[in-house]
Amino acid sequence: MQIYSNILETIGNTPIVKLNKITAHIPATICVKVEYGNPGNSIKDRMALKMVEDAEKDGRLQPGGTIIECTSGNTGMGLAIVACVKGYKCIFTSTDKQSPEKFDILRAMGAEVIVCPTAVESADPRSYYSVAERLSKEIPNSVWMNQYDNLSNRQAHYESTGPEIWRQTDGKITHFVTGIGTGGTITGTTKFLKEQNPAIKSYGIDTYGSILKQFHETGTFDPAEIHSYITEGIGEDIIPKNYDFSLIDFVEKVTDKEAALMQRRLAKEEGLFLGNSAGSAVQGVLQIHEKFPFTKDDLVIIATHDHGSRYIGKFFNDKWMKEKGFID
Repeated sequence: MQIYSNILETIGNTPIVKLNKITAHIPATICVKVEYGNPGNSIKDRMALKMVEDAEKDGRLQPGGTIIECTSGNTGMGLAIVACVKGYKCIFTSTDKQSPEKFDILRAMGAEVIVCPTAVESADPRSYYSVAERLSKEIPNSVWMNQYDNLSNRQAHYESTGPEIWRQTDGKITHFVTGIGTGGTITGTTKFLKEQNPAIKSYGIDTYGSILKQFHETGTFDPAEIHSYITEGIGEDIIPKNYDFSLIDFVEKVTDKEAALMQRRLAKEEGLFLGNSAGSAVQGVLQIHEKFPFTKDDLVIIATHDHGSRYIGKFFNDKWMKEKGFID
């Protein structure tokens, strides 16, 4: 019998699916790793479990404790599932630009959600970073997971996502692509893959208003690059410690509109009901092909982050899309 002892045992081993219509003009084989197959419907389940397990091992997280995190929703969902199974409480801080569905899901899992303003600097006491840090100091027996600087994040992908992709492609992968935010997915996965084959290229997909592409290319932090954006799940106004930028070969930026339109195309043309950052990632691959053309021998794997159900009220809503000027 194949019976799992709890839902945490189902994390990982997600499928890789070939894109057929959207990338028909590209001679390479372009595939997506469908991470919504995880129990929390996102790739963040992997590092959520790893962060909690490591906090248990080193004694930071004690029985009956409280998990605190600043999250756009997906990490919170992963942590909420882990907390349910292991018996912890959860308090999550997030930003007011996130889809309301994400907050409803977190509350359904028993978490407390504190919504913070988006348009403030990370050091502002009202930011979701600052509020999470403050709560961790005020609440006894609590741990701020801090996915941005917690190296268990990238280690989770070094131990799971990278080996899975290598195994599933029989070591034939030539390019790894993913949207970048905390840096955990791209750094951990790329590190493992390049240890197997240093010739593998790693491309990060960023958004306009984020600092990551500029920092990758110049090594300097220019606040002038930072402004608000609509795209969800990628981009940062800080440089998380999870990054090892030396592993990343190139970073491409995708507009909010192009990401949203591609997210909808993936659903209609490929039957893949994916999250907003998947739209960014696939659109990014099309743009990269114009700069560094892929060949018929290339096998490109795009790690997607989450499920489209979290964006029903926004990117899959025609009224909202028209209000943003994304469709007529």
